[in-house]
Amino acid sequence: MNGPDDGVLAAARAWLAQDPDPVTRAELEALISSAAAGEGAASADLADRFAGRLAFGTAGLRGELGAGSNRMNRVLVAQAAAGLAAFVLERAGTDRVPTVVIGYDGRRNSDVFARDSAELFAGAGLRAILLPRLLPTPVLAFAVRHLGADAGVMVTASHNPPNDNGYKVYLGGADEGAQIVSPADAQIAAHIQRIADTGDVGALPRSLGYETAPESVLDAYIAATAAVAPAPSGADGLSWVYTAMHGVGWETLSRILETAGYPAPIPVDAQLHPDGGFPTVAFPNPEEPGAMDLAFERAREVGAELVIANDPDADRLAVALPDPDAPGGWRRLTGNQIGLLLGWRAARLAREADAGEGASLACSLVSSPGLKAVADHYGLDFHTTLTGFKWISRAPGIVFGFEEALGYLVNPDTVRDKDGISAAIAMLGLVADARGDGKSLADVLAEFDRTFGFFASDQISLRVDDLSVIGRIMASLRERHPESIGTTRVDAVEDLLEGVDALPPGDVLRLWLQDGSRVIVRPSGTEPKLKVYLDVRGDSADDARERISTLSDGARALLSERG
Repeated sequence: MNGPDDGVLAAARAWLAQDPDPVTRAELEALISSAAAGEGAASADLADRFAGRLAFGTAGLRGELGAGSNRMNRVLVAQAAAGLAAFVLERAGTDRVPTVVIGYDGRRNSDVFARDSAELFAGAGLRAILLPRLLPTPVLAFAVRHLGADAGVMVTASHNPPNDNGYKVYLGGADEGAQIVSPADAQIAAHIQRIADTGDVGALPRSLGYETAPESVLDAYIAATAAVAPAPSGADGLSWVYTAMHGVGWETLSRILETAGYPAPIPVDAQLHPDGGFPTVAFPNPEEPGAMDLAFERAREVGAELVIANDPDADRLAVALPDPDAPGGWRRLTGNQIGLLLGWRAARLAREADAGEGASLACSLVSSPGLKAVADHYGLDFHTTLTGFKWISRAPGIVFGFEEALGYLVNPDTVRDKDGISAAIAMLGLVADARGDGKSLADVLAEFDRTFGFFASDQISLRVDDLSVIGRIMASLRERHPESIGTTRVDAVEDLLEGVDALPPGDVLRLWLQDGSRVIVRPSGTEPKLKVYLDVRGDSADDARERISTLSDGARALLSERG
């Protein structure tokens, strides 16, 4: 049997000495004991837990729960909170006491991590405000602006697997409640590392002198979000199904529906209330195969016109409609389809409101180019950004933004982040307006195609156990550009690491094909996946479907060859 590395054992024991959590302490004690006794599996597990530390970046922290520097736990969160406190104090200067607001969802330990953070922020001399209970991520993003906070923290891992958690950071002031971007991420990370190097989170000052946010904060979010699309007469009698995907969306959404005047949905009861174990889904992500099966089953039972789903922290929106040609009679719209419809709605509203010069639509570079066609049609500016709402939300003059991963920013004056609840209200408004004109959501989709063109998209996700596979494929594509994908010649390859279109450098390759199609390849920023995004524009719906299918086959063959 292989014995443990002395350095790993020393690191594990030092970690154990400062761990305040009895669960992870017991977990780590057992591993140390087994590794010291020469058990190879325990030694390997211990080595993995201390192989490094979860990196803090623009997405904050995200990882598997457990003991060790390479896991999410109370020690790591304490280091992050103390490091963030130091950054906020440094940024604010000495003439005032800065404010940080903290929110959390229904995942395992989210409430514990949030309270630890509030105590550490207060102990560091900040005004710390903890949201009153588990609430959606968009409520936290709203609260940062509403309370005039210098920063915000949301404890969530969004739609990751059940045993993950995370720590997202927002900045107030000039950042207007958006997620952090460089160089703030590196500056915060440096403070966190300095705290970690001291070696004892137990010595960090704590205080119970944090505040609990009043209910008026949630009331203000509800009022602002209900105003996104008050129910028109076409909403009367709408039959729709809703799932919260075992997350925190329902309590807040239900109050907004009542305020805005929409009929209550038929709920997927088994998924309506928070449960960090996510017992009915393999992955609590509406994009994943099977995740919406219970919603479709319920919709078939009641003959619903529409299905709406939020992910567990309710910052994403999924929509499905009846389709006799789809398996089971229901079809989930792609993120691009939803984004284009909501973008069309936003463009009409902007024109009606005479939004003025500089008003814009924005989407990530991997999202459908159809949004530019909408912007051009209505005389609005258009911006392409790197992936993530930390970039989309910063687009100049933004009135609407989206990314194909089911994220939509429909109310930028209220929330500078993706918001699955306000997007749900906007979608209900769109559907209700169509019903008032005797149309279905399928009719609206067809009308979009006739107006703006037949856009089709697809995505390939290659999930890996070994991250080096992703690096190897990206390196291969850079060293030897593909001459064709399938039977279509590649005309140009843009490497965003070198800087393209004034975008910040990113690990992204963009390929333009001879027929105008586009293929984008990039590693996921939050999961062990390589993602490939495919976009075509056809002469008809059938032509677009055929072209995207052919392109997808060619892209899969390319990945297989290079992997």
